[in-house]
Amino acid sequence: MGFNRAVEQGGRELVLFPSAAITAAATVTSIPFTMLPGVKHLVVQGNLVYGSGGTTVKAFIQTTLDGGVTWIDIACLAFATANAVKVSKLSISTALAAAITPTDGTLTDNTILDGLLGDQFRVKVISTGTYVDTTLAVTAIAKG
Repeated sequence: MGFNRAVEQGGRELVLFPSAAITAAATVTSIPFTMLPGVKHLVVQGNLVYGSGGTTVKAFIQTTLDGGVTWIDIACLAFATANAVKVSKLSISTALAAAITPTDGTLTDNTILDGLLGDQFRVKVISTGTYVDTTLAVTAIAKG
């Protein structure tokens, strides 16, 4: 979805993790993005363009409630050895189970922790194996 269309629909387009080469096994985090007040929904999309090699690439969308001291997984987009696009939607209006234990880079593959949107977001990417000519990008639309 292009920026203009997102704005027309009352949303804001965000590039959470710009398209980057995935090569050797690694863990990398994006620069945190400070969210504008009033955001109630976050729709994220991960796009893996596969070349060859590798084993897994996981993109953990994370939020914080304490200014970046503790990062909490709110979505996990899991990829393997094929081109793939994954989409998840998170809403603040969904009731969150009481006293959840936050995770950092360990949320179950292709799941979300709905009902929890802090004031900052980032993406933590964990890759295993050695990929060649492979890229990952994660974008989002934030809506009030």
